[in-house]
Amino acid sequence: MGVNLRDLLIRKEISFKELNGKVLSVDSFNMLYQFLTTIRTADGTPLMDSHGNVTSHLIGLFSRTTSFLQKGLKPVFVFDGEKPKLKTKELNRRRELKEEARVKYKIAVKKKDIAAMKKYAGRFSYLSSEMVEQAKELVKLLGLPVIQAPSEGEAQAAQLVKNNDAWAVVSQDYDSLLYGADRLIQNLSIAGRRKKIGRLSYQSVKPLLVSLSENLNNLKIDNEKLIALSMLIGTDYNPKGVKGIGPKNALKLVKKHDDFDKLFEEIDWDKHVDVPWTEIFYLIKKMPVKNKYKIEFSPPDKEGLIKFLVKNHDFSLDRVNNALEPIIKLNKARAQKSLGDF
Repeated sequence: MGVNLRDLLIRKEISFKELNGKVLSVDSFNMLYQFLTTIRTADGTPLMDSHGNVTSHLIGLFSRTTSFLQKGLKPVFVFDGEKPKLKTKELNRRRELKEEARVKYKIAVKKKDIAAMKKYAGRFSYLSSEMVEQAKELVKLLGLPVIQAPSEGEAQAAQLVKNNDAWAVVSQDYDSLLYGADRLIQNLSIAGRRKKIGRLSYQSVKPLLVSLSENLNNLKIDNEKLIALSMLIGTDYNPKGVKGIGPKNALKLVKKHDDFDKLFEEIDWDKHVDVPWTEIFYLIKKMPVKNKYKIEFSPPDKEGLIKFLVKNHDFSLDRVNNALEPIIKLNKARAQKSLGDF
């Protein structure tokens, strides 16, 4: 889900030192799509092993996750479940955009236009069920928890924070705030930079913390009004929102009305959206989540990782060993400290 709240929200820089030892609930699909989109060759082709299997998602996931662990972060990976029926239109729209990008990519290939190939290749990235299972296997081999959401991953990720089982959600999107996560962390890239989508250049980024309670107080609204505001500017369940209403105008409208029936009547909701406002509002408010899950951390399975990454997907053995060595040392130091305390 992707609602554009950026212009309304306060975001503050946060350091990795401040996140040391904290459990973080990762929106896995959001992260994996980042890797599939950006980790590609100069002509836009995704990286592959000798068997022709795409490995961009595994390269990104292994690199970033081991870096997290080296920094003392404790990520929990939450994966999307069944998509709500109301999301069908948005998913169809995305498929159409991907197909348009695929056509333009083929034209660029014929013209041998490398820049255009790079530009369009990442726009029709597709996360297959096989890739998802591979990502889960890699996370488990790294000794980290995997939680399968019954529906939207961001709602489940937010639930971990609401249950005090995680400190914050990690995602580039803002939607976990609608589901009640009090903290959201964006730009959590160890490299300190992010590749610009469709381009060969990078932009400097720093981790940012978004506090739900701070922002609600600043905007002088509650979480229900934040949901209503998001519906006015567009969610995955009504992507176009209400024509002519931007974030600032939407804020004025929700602050004006305590009665949502009157709010949506004033903006002629039914003329803009073919779904009753109540269906979208209560889907977001009552998105299915589960409260029974296991969050357990264990040392990485070095032999299992070498078999999975090196033997099965052509990763460099030195690269895997070099990434794991600091984590293994850190775990040993923690174990010795615990024994000393005992």
